[in-house]
Amino acid sequence: MLLAVDVGNTNMVFALVEGGEVRHRWRIATEARRTADEYAVWLKQLLDIEGLGFDAVDAMIVGTVVPRAIHNLSQLATRYCRTELIVAGQGSARWPLALDVDEPQNVGADRALNAVAAHDAHEGDLIIVDFGTATTFDVVDYTGAYKGGIIAPGINLSLDALTGKTAQLPRIAIEEPENDSVIGRTTASQMLIGVYWGYVGMIEGLLKRMKAEIGRPAKVIATGGLAALFDHNEGLFDEVDFELTLRGLVLMHEQAVRA
Repeated sequence: MLLAVDVGNTNMVFALVEGGEVRHRWRIATEARRTADEYAVWLKQLLDIEGLGFDAVDAMIVGTVVPRAIHNLSQLATRYCRTELIVAGQGSARWPLALDVDEPQNVGADRALNAVAAHDAHEGDLIIVDFGTATTFDVVDYTGAYKGGIIAPGINLSLDALTGKTAQLPRIAIEEPENDSVIGRTTASQMLIGVYWGYVGMIEGLLKRMKAEIGRPAKVIATGGLAALFDHNEGLFDEVDFELTLRGLVLMHEQAVRA
């Protein structure tokens, strides 16, 4: 099976993929200094639960926005999984799409992987909204070229800034408000309304401007764990795909194998 690793700024997702389908998925906090041995101890326990061992892994690929994590993941691949680590965007797994921006070298691996997977699954112009540590909006045109996008503070970052810079506001968990009222009657409800509906307004406004600039119909694909928070807002997204980045890793592995 393929071990696909998506390294974000906050969390890392390890997924075992067989026949193009994710069979098992595990999440761990991102720590660039975590050693190969530490990864191995953690991963072995999870494999044991599923009745598997490291011998179940015959290939490994990583997509990362934390370059310092690559070395220890490479050690994990060679020492424990007995395979060579493939890095998305490098060598035989170089990006198959045009990065039509002023600084292509600075496009995050997660954004490129989302673009690869979205263009593979959908025709026409696309806008991909990825809810992670930051919320990113990416445009992929009908030819499959990555045209750029927007980086906005993630919703949890916004909430952390609100509570971290105020003395009397409590820490609250982000969730969908119980009703559509935008007049809160408690401090916590007012905070939730401000963050949640303020974020919906930002998403709606940015998507409207992006679609106008594209000038052609564009399908909106949402991904990332917090996308589910906003999926109930009718007309906001055309589709929510929680496995978009992982599918991008699978496609890049298939490209590397063919090379």
